[in-house]
Amino acid sequence: MPDPANLSWPKETKYISKSTHRVDAAQKLTGKARYSSDIQAEGWLYGMILRSKWPAAKITNINLEKALQIPGIKAAILIKGNERTVRYYGDEIAAVAGTTKIACLDALKAIEVTAEPLPYVVHEDEAKKPDAPKVWDDAPNLSKPKVTEKGEVDKAFSECATVVEGFYTTQVQLHHPMETHGNTVSWTDEGLTAYASTQGITSVKDGFAGSLQLEQSKVRVITEYMGGGFGAKFGSGVEGKAAAELSKAAKAPVRLMLTRFDQGLAVGNRPSSFQKIKLGASADGTLLAYQLDAYGTAGIGGGGSSEGGGGGANFPAPYIYQIPNTRVSQATVAINAGSARAFRAPGNPPASFGMESIMDDLAVKMGMDPLELRVKNDPNPVRQKEYEVGGKRVGWKEKYKKPGSSPGVIKTGIGCASGSWGGGGSKKTQGEAQINPDGSVEIRMGVQDLGTGTRTVLAVVAAEVFGLKPEQITVKVGDTNYPPGPGSGGSTTCASISPTALDTCTNALNELQKQTGVADARGENWFAACKKLGVTPLVVQGKFQDGLSSRGAGGVQFAEVEVDTETGRVTVKKMTCIHDCGLIMNTLTLESQIYGGTIMGMGYALYEERVMDKLSGALLNPNFETYKLTGLSDMPEFDIVLINMPERGVIGIGEPSVIPSASAIANAVANALGVRINSLPITPAKVLAALGKIPAPVS
Repeated sequence: MPDPANLSWPKETKYISKSTHRVDAAQKLTGKARYSSDIQAEGWLYGMILRSKWPAAKITNINLEKALQIPGIKAAILIKGNERTVRYYGDEIAAVAGTTKIACLDALKAIEVTAEPLPYVVHEDEAKKPDAPKVWDDAPNLSKPKVTEKGEVDKAFSECATVVEGFYTTQVQLHHPMETHGNTVSWTDEGLTAYASTQGITSVKDGFAGSLQLEQSKVRVITEYMGGGFGAKFGSGVEGKAAAELSKAAKAPVRLMLTRFDQGLAVGNRPSSFQKIKLGASADGTLLAYQLDAYGTAGIGGGGSSEGGGGGANFPAPYIYQIPNTRVSQATVAINAGSARAFRAPGNPPASFGMESIMDDLAVKMGMDPLELRVKNDPNPVRQKEYEVGGKRVGWKEKYKKPGSSPGVIKTGIGCASGSWGGGGSKKTQGEAQINPDGSVEIRMGVQDLGTGTRTVLAVVAAEVFGLKPEQITVKVGDTNYPPGPGSGGSTTCASISPTALDTCTNALNELQKQTGVADARGENWFAACKKLGVTPLVVQGKFQDGLSSRGAGGVQFAEVEVDTETGRVTVKKMTCIHDCGLIMNTLTLESQIYGGTIMGMGYALYEERVMDKLSGALLNPNFETYKLTGLSDMPEFDIVLINMPERGVIGIGEPSVIPSASAIANAVANALGVRINSLPITPAKVLAALGKIPAPVS
């Protein structure tokens, strides 16, 4: 076995870089897996939140007395105080806990709220106007732009052989995991236990301890299984704190899972972007100058607000390509809508859409192959390989035609785009292995499995080290009583837990061999060696080790589409995804991540968009009937190419797979039609308007 002080990944493997079925598949398929929304602690109560029906108002009084008189209601609390300003439709006001849903709904109706409605604004361009209602009293809606510049931009543009300008927009995308935000919380004199639907059990524990002024040792967070999270499920949240306070008041566990409508209103979204871009190149296609003027909204988190979150509406620019002269100006606009939060590859999908769109527009104006333009200006050696592999795989030279030259009513097109992401592992990650005298093994780590295959990765590493099968490993995650693990965001989970598991299991094997005197306890010697432990299990710890993972992951994707010029419908026929993967831990779950990310990118490209009502300030498409997500009938053919690079160690793939999807689809649509749809999502109405068949839709 490797020396624990100088660990390295084995060169010959039985499970690593192979396909292993998910170790928790049976639990999920049989319905035995318990999600946070399934928890039914003894004596539990329903929890619900009363939300503002005003997009902006000054609340002067809230009376809970009538709500407390509703039969079955055990507690009612204020959220954020009795007198306050609400700033968006859906802002939290109060919460109740009761024995039935009906009782809670009746109680919410019985709460008396006295408020003075205030002027509001829910669209970015209106919010920018000097006479627009202010979202925050002490700050303008439009923030002071952040400006960065390098080189001599104006001089460089004057020397360009070709200059193109474009205006590209991306929509607000809502967080809609299958399982909504929520918790089942029990707060007693002994402490607080929360079953949370979260991407970070440790951060939720910190959130509860901080907001409720509890000792860390008295807070436990458990996430056995959770139904999806894409960046917005890290803190305890308003809903978590409300559940805790209701539990304390009612002296009973409270399950407060948000409704789908609540989900759309209040727990995060991807900010919009409005990008005016100017790009110039020399006669041979070398990019020389770039200028961006951009703004977007993060809801109440934009503008001059110090509240909210989600990083505003800024994004990396220029994206990916090497350009010596650049000027970038970015601002955020506050509107009366729920605040943004981190959303799978924050900032990168809109950055990719703007940059990749104008790259294609530049190529068209120059009469140059768009793939060749990318190869010429992308300095990344890994993506250079991916352009080559992908171009050959899709038959780019044969399929790429002059934009708009496809014959017939159904136009075909092909497009390309690329992405880049950081990722990397967390040095704070720790693990624990327990080897029992009967040969059974437990791996314990305070990390959560979002459904991406975390349990399976840990089982694969342990099986590789011990010479066992993955199904012989019991993996226990999702509990803050275990050694601390990483939050699951930013493509960091696999790169954090894999090195930690290798160290933990290596330490455990070495200690087993030391205690039993067995020179090699792996494989067929395992059970005999474990028997020598007597009656006392062997428990060994490990920690994250540098050198076994790395940062930086990218990918290139190619989209092939059909566009019906009579209906405006876009059909994605095929997605070819070429991704650098570092050391692949499990091919099956890795491919699943790429499927999921690409499908999410398709939704961003074609379907998803928050629609706000100017008259009421309300969200008009709060459910899966009106907020369309990519479904089974929308699925294209997938061709996934994994570039295994063991020398890089483990890297992440959750973000890289979503970034270029929408851009590649948009470029394919432009190639098919010969006219660009410069606004996401690419709806049938926008297609028909671009073809001059109907007036342009009003946002």
